[in-house]
Amino acid sequence: MRVQGRSYRSVWLEGAVVRLIDQRLLPHQFAILDCPTSHDTAQAIVTMAVRGAGAIGAAAGFGMAQAALGAPQGSFASSIEQAARMIRSTRPTARDLFYAVECVEASIRQAPDLEAARRAAVQTAQRLADENAAAGEQIGLAGEPLLQDGANVMTQCNAGWLAFADWGSALAPIYQAQRRGKRPFVYVPETRPRGQGAKLTAWELGQEGVSHALIADTACGTFIQRGEVDCLLVGADRIAANGDVANKIGTYTLAVLADRHHVPFYVAAPRSTFDLSTPTGAAIVIEERGEEEVLWVWGRSADDTWQRVQISPAATRARNPAFDVTPAALVTAFITEAGLIPPRPDAIEAFVRRETALPSA
Repeated sequence: MRVQGRSYRSVWLEGAVVRLIDQRLLPHQFAILDCPTSHDTAQAIVTMAVRGAGAIGAAAGFGMAQAALGAPQGSFASSIEQAARMIRSTRPTARDLFYAVECVEASIRQAPDLEAARRAAVQTAQRLADENAAAGEQIGLAGEPLLQDGANVMTQCNAGWLAFADWGSALAPIYQAQRRGKRPFVYVPETRPRGQGAKLTAWELGQEGVSHALIADTACGTFIQRGEVDCLLVGADRIAANGDVANKIGTYTLAVLADRHHVPFYVAAPRSTFDLSTPTGAAIVIEERGEEEVLWVWGRSADDTWQRVQISPAATRARNPAFDVTPAALVTAFITEAGLIPPRPDAIEAFVRRETALPSA
């Protein structure tokens, strides 16, 4: 994707330094954050300087590569184990993060010697990031035919190129449709409490020239009820073996609304997001973040300064689940790099195991 006339990925490795777009500053400031060590990269994931399933997966892989490059010869194995534990502990819900750590760990174990292990870690991390970017592009191509000229789409949170190494998942079909002259229009829920829709998705769509409107989360049902939404397109952080979907909080609400009003509800995700070891959504660990995200908001004031303001009574407490689980029965189809996959266990298993004959959607 291009920002101010220059092409970027959301996260990349230069030498031993992980560089990433600092998403905490958007949309008011575009800046690159440098993470010299695996600990710095882990902190970037924790603080959500980098966020989105694919992007934190790429960052996790690069963080493991950093650990391999910096691990002393005398304690190489223990250093890798420690880095893997640290990175796994950053965010509990998104499957791509764990997938990346597993892949880099496996490449290190299979290497014949220390230097080969360091090379393998870097090569595997880069391959994973490249595969994530390629999957996003293919998801866009697979989903674009679902959007008619002038289609009105509703999404949730941010599942665009900031959330992937490139292209994204839910926004990728929209970008492909835009580039083919189809003129899609996107309803962007603000996505409280962190406002990823308001801050990130609206910014991305503006960069691509896609027509859109920011709406309050509580307005989603009204636009769907009025018949002003042709389909819903969301991403995913983890998809269970039975097709249950963990995604940003509020996704389940939209799925119920879509089902009630007979609007297609598509989930866009790459193979790395599907988890056959998780049987159903009930087994997915749902991250609950700090209550300050609900009680306070950050923003730019009229005098162009960043301010944090409290929006609740001082004694009020809050709950802040970051994700919810949408049952497979509410999903119309998964949009993947291999095409449309029906939300059935047999189709999901065939896709994840890379079988050539997939049941039709």
